[in-house]
This record gives sequence, C-alpha cells and structure tokens, in this order.
Amino acid sequence: MLIHPRRALSVLTSSLTLSLVVLLALPSWAAEKARLRVDDYQIEAELDPHLHQITARAKVKFTALQDLSVAVFELHNDLRVTKVADEKNQPLSAERVTQDSTVRVPLPAGLSKDASTTLTFEYDGTLENADNSPVPGLKLAYIGDDSSYLFYAGRWFPVSGYGINRFTSTISLTVPAHMLVIGSGKATTRDAPASKKPNASVLPTKTFTFVSAKPSFPGSIVAGVFQEYKSDDAGLDLHVFFKPTHQSLAPAYTTTAVQEFSYFINLYGLPPSQKLNVVELPGDTLPYLWAPEIAGLAGPSITEKTNYRLLADAIAHQWWGVSVNPASKDDWWLSDGFARYSEAMYVENAAGGAGLEEAVKDMSVGALAYDTVPLSSASKLDIFSTEFQSLATDKGAMILHMLRWVLGEDKYNRTMRQFAGEFAGKSATTDDFRTVAEKNYGEQLTWFFSQWSDSTGAPEFKVKYTTYRIGGNFAKEAKAQQERTPGFRVTGEISQDLDLFRMPVDLRIDTDGKTENKRVEVVGTTSPFSIETFGRPRRIAVDPDHHVLTNSSDVKLRASILRGQAMQQQGDLTGALLEFNKALDLNKNSSLAHYRIAEVFFLQRNYQSSANAYREGLNGDGEPRWTEVWSRLQLGKIFDITGQRERAVNEYRQALQTNDNTFGALEEARKYLQKAYERPKENK
Repeated sequence: MLIHPRRALSVLTSSLTLSLVVLLALPSWAAEKARLRVDDYQIEAELDPHLHQITARAKVKFTALQDLSVAVFELHNDLRVTKVADEKNQPLSAERVTQDSTVRVPLPAGLSKDASTTLTFEYDGTLENADNSPVPGLKLAYIGDDSSYLFYAGRWFPVSGYGINRFTSTISLTVPAHMLVIGSGKATTRDAPASKKPNASVLPTKTFTFVSAKPSFPGSIVAGVFQEYKSDDAGLDLHVFFKPTHQSLAPAYTTTAVQEFSYFINLYGLPPSQKLNVVELPGDTLPYLWAPEIAGLAGPSITEKTNYRLLADAIAHQWWGVSVNPASKDDWWLSDGFARYSEAMYVENAAGGAGLEEAVKDMSVGALAYDTVPLSSASKLDIFSTEFQSLATDKGAMILHMLRWVLGEDKYNRTMRQFAGEFAGKSATTDDFRTVAEKNYGEQLTWFFSQWSDSTGAPEFKVKYTTYRIGGNFAKEAKAQQERTPGFRVTGEISQDLDLFRMPVDLRIDTDGKTENKRVEVVGTTSPFSIETFGRPRRIAVDPDHHVLTNSSDVKLRASILRGQAMQQQGDLTGALLEFNKALDLNKNSSLAHYRIAEVFFLQRNYQSSANAYREGLNGDGEPRWTEVWSRLQLGKIFDITGQRERAVNEYRQALQTNDNTFGALEEARKYLQKAYERPKENK
C-alpha cells in the first residue's frame, strides 16, 4: 500500500479545513540500500478497539543480502517490543530507535550473505493518533470502536524494503464479533475464545485470517461495521464495503469498478487476482490506498457523483504495484506514474478527449511543480515528500503520455501489455521498460528517456512564420482549393530554450478551408518547417493536443498554487502566501489564487482580509468552477462567525443556486442553512 500526497491535494482540495496532511520527509534511513529481504510473515494480532490497543506476535523469515550482524526493521513508534526470539526460540536483545522508527536486533552468530533465518517479535501498544506515526503528521494505523485500520505504510508489523521487498504472509486478526475485517489473500473466519488479557473486553470475538501465497505487498487491514455489496459481472469477484451512510451509493461504485477493472484487463491482461474489495476508509487518513485485492477510498471522497478517477487509480495499482513493482526508489514511477496515467486513459475512455486534456493539464502542473531533480535520481529525495511524489506520480504519468505520442497507439498499447506480462510478479527497472518499448518502436529510445527521465525542465514553445501564396493570384487560390492542390506555403521555425531537446511535435494550421497538421521533429533551440496548405492560413498552434510536457504561464501559475498548498498543509502560512502571490503575479484575475489566499487569512482568523479575497475570487476568471460555490460557503461561515446570520444565510442560498456539488458543497450549504457555522474550538 503506497501513499499519494500529490493525489491527495488534487482530489480533496476543497475548503480550508480539510484534514489532509502533506507528508513530511522521512529520515535518512529511507535512502539506505536494503541489507535484508523479508520472505514471509506469520502474524497473529488481537485488537481491543475500545482501548485502542493491539497485542501482536510476528514471525519474520528473512534472507541476508550481505553479511549481517544486525537486523534492522521499521516499526511504528507507538508499538513496544516485549520480546524477540531466534528460530530456536532463544531470546535476543532489541534496540528501539525512535528517531527513525526502527528496531535493531543484534545477531549473535551473524548471518552470511544469502543465508536465511527467522525472528519472532512480540509487541503491543496503543494506536490512537498520528503523534508517533512513521510518516509525521499522517495517521496510518488506528484502532477504535467505529473503525480500525492498519496500513502497510503504518509499519504495524516489522517492515523492511518498503514498497520494493515482495513477501508472502499469513495474517490473523482477532476483533470484536460485530466488526468485519478486509485484507489481502484467501480469507477464513472463525469464532475466537475470550481474551485472557487483564482488562480486556469480554465481548465475543472473531478471528479473520488472510493467506497471501503470492509474493506482493499484503499487510493493509481495514476493520469496521460495513454493508457489503457483491457483483460477479464480467467474471470478477467484486465486493464493495461501505459504511451504512453510503450504502445507497454502493451499486454505482460497483458498476464503475467493474467497468474500470474490465478496461484495464483489456489494456494490460489479467492481474494476479480477479477478486477486488472496494472498501471505505475513515476521513482522517489517506484519500485512498491500494493493496493486493484492495482499493480503499476515504469516506469524504465517496460522493453521489461517482469518484471514478480516484477509484481508477486505486484499481490500476493491481497491475502497477501489486503485479509489477519498482526495483528501487529511482524506478518508483513504474508504479505510481503508471497507475496515474492508467487513470487518465480511463478518463479518456469515459469522458473523451476533453477529459484526457484536463487530466494532462493536472499532471503537467504536478510534473513541473518540483522539477529540480531528474526522475532517474529520485532516490535522492525522501519517498513521502511532495517533491518525490510529484516526480514519481505526475512526471512519470507524463512520460507515458509522451511515449504514447512517440510510439503511436498500437505500439504503445503493445508495449504496456508486454511489460505487464513479462514482469508480472517481479521487480522492474526503467531500463527494463525502455527495452520493451524499443523492441516495439524498432529504434533506440535513449534520446527520449535521457530527455525526460535523466534531465529536468520542459520547453516553452514559440513559433514565427511567413506565408506565401503559390500561384500568384486569388483566382488560382480558389482553383487550388477546388482541385485540392496547395495554394499557400508556410515557412517558419519553432523555438524553445532547451539546447539538448528532441521530440516530435504536432503543428496545426487553421486555414479558410481544411485544417492542416504536420509532425515536426524539434531538435535543439530552433527547428525550421515548411508546410503547403490548400486554404489561406489563419492561425498556427504548436502541440495543440498537449502531447508534450511544456511550460506555460498557466502551468507556472498552477504550480505556484500547488507549492503554496503544500506549505499551507505543513503549517508554513507565510511561505504559502508567498507562493499564492507569485501566482497572482502571473494572473491577477486568478480565482484559484485568490481563493487560496482567502483560505490562509481564514486560518489566521483575519476574517476581513479573508472575505475580501473570497470576493476577489468571485470576481475573477471563475477557474476552476468550484471556486464560486466554495467562496460563497466560506463567506457564509465568516458572516456566521461575526454574528451576521442573515448575510450568512444569503451566501449559503447563493451557494445552492450554483448547483455545483464539488467536494460535497451543496450538502455543506444545506447543513449551515439549518444551523449556523461555529468556529472549531482550539485544542489546548
């Protein structure tokens, strides 16, 4: 299960108080080379939701990748190791290092390279908040009466080689009998005897066991009270587990999941399993997660208008992540970027070219927001930083988008299907992918991957040209169009500022008659072209269908806003305002920039400045459309806070009149029409 803070920002950025946290950097151990490989886990755990407690025993079989004297595993800092034993059940010492959430176990006899052994860990603890999370500020493991979740990323069991080390597992979880548990693998359930722990709940319990026999990334568990909805359409074994409040939406999400799963099967072939559990997550954790046979969606993202983009991304990870995984951090885009572009292709399938164009715009902004390190050197960054995620997810997706243009549709689809089949159940590198692409392309693609994987930056195209009439007079021009022979010649050059740049670029010429298209090889800073047209040229556009990652004033504006959002979520409100004002320097009329500035002022309780900025947003360019309804909502809240109920009601009513329910805006407006908004009390 991997985390996607970039997607978190793009999917759930609505009002100022969203509890989404941009992930902060992990310590330096995240970049260390793996010294061991975990092969199998045998885990038995018992949850006491009322006390937020877990008691667990994990038997870990691992192999040394080099001579070892100390075995190091990552483990959530709220979990206390009470005993470690070797495979002969002899006790071993264990050192807890809270700075990097690790447990270090000295091996008295050492372990030679390629040798295997087993350690058994006994541990317990209270998982109630994000204070000691292995990813600062984000709750990845929680045990409670209503819901419990134990994510692989939360290190609720000893972990090594996160996201890279494939493993098998048998996980048994004992919970109160009224709870349902969703996990990866073959599932069985049995009634469990009453706990012998002191002060433990006396309620009846059940034990859910999940066996994952194929090496992958199991280990994410969700438990709670759910309504189950099943479907076997298209030969799939699909189960949707939603909370009772979202039960009515389950059929629509089931239909969409079947369509997306079937679409990806047609693209990439069969995944490791045709079983899928779509499960609702609480709103205080990730916007979504993936694990073998699991696609999780946060409750706030489950809306009446089916969130098919987020669901598509989660489902695509059954191929890119579950089946094929990155061999190293530098190859991480083979999972996150591939899933992101799979989502974009499904958007194109469902919403046409316009839908793909919007997705490409989003990906372009993410790709260039932190473009200071080449994608092939991503291991220099911390895996959960916004910089790393922007590279792996959005730039990775844009590389596939551009490769699709270079190869052509048939060769691109063949490349993806062959890569998915050849590396199913294996780790893969970027070079592995390039080799498959070159085989289908028929030529080397070193120039392409050097440009987009090994370098930074993107071109900003400019074009200048001159038009000549062929034939000399208007009569011949009309005759040329009638006889379909060229009547004009356009000569010019495409320029951009990257000296080593090379890419095929589409040039479109709108004329009085037929629109002309020509593919131009842009090499270096200037590339000449000459095109003959039938009708008189009126306008020339470079890369009109956005096949190439390019810089532009709009991309720069949105990138500044994205960086500002990241700073805002980290609590750096001064830095956020600086980035948002940079965006306004590019477009004084940007509704989105004004909206983000208003959010910061609202957080600072500077309500007059906040209201002014929301009104500037309402008078701006109206992009994106949801800024109108949410500006109305936020103005209503400001009036409620300042004791002006009549004015607040007016704003809520105007919000309803927009008929825009983005991020659940209309439900929010109806809620505060009934009862005035109250400012949340600060925690002392």
